[in-house]
Amino acid sequence: MEVSSGADVAESIAQFARRRQRGVCVLSGSGSVANVTLRQPAAPGAVVALHGRFEILSLTGAFLPGPAPPGATGLTVYLAGGQGQIVGGSVVGSLIAAGPVMVIAATFANATYERLPLEDEEDDDNGGGGHVGHHVGGGGNSSPPGIGSSGGGGGGGGHMQSGHLPDPSSLPLYNLPPNLLPNGGQVGHELFPWPHGIRPPY
Repeated sequence: MEVSSGADVAESIAQFARRRQRGVCVLSGSGSVANVTLRQPAAPGAVVALHGRFEILSLTGAFLPGPAPPGATGLTVYLAGGQGQIVGGSVVGSLIAAGPVMVIAATFANATYERLPLEDEEDDDNGGGGHVGHHVGGGGNSSPPGIGSSGGGGGGGGHMQSGHLPDPSSLPLYNLPPNLLPNGGQVGHELFPWPHGIRPPY
């Protein structure tokens, strides 16, 4: 997305979310802004109004079309000033573009709101492994198994330690360069479940 010079970055993205009825997840941004009003994390409740030109170092946040649960909508920005100072926090007022501001964002529809941790009966339905969470957004209906779920891939990936994480030595090795393989690049044939350590084609 490109926010025009003189427009409020946060308000422009919020208006886009409302008009298109889509959620927006802001991943990054670049460009210059002026007249910024922030709540700084180091001093809770302290609102700071910054005047002058600042370069965007980091821009993240989310906007939902509404009604949105508290805390689900807003921007966090970190800026560099002309003297090299770094300032950042939650945007609580203006964030005016001083020149075109490019925003990289993912948009989605059909967002769902989940309260975590999930209820116990849902964990029982999944064989005790459970899922880390549900999807946010539309699309596929399948979820990857959560951390701690049994059933690994080839090479005996299902071995579990007491912390419910897979034993790293039991995980298969896939196309690793020699400098990342254990034992200096020498992989024993016993690590692989197929003859001569040659991976069969898929």
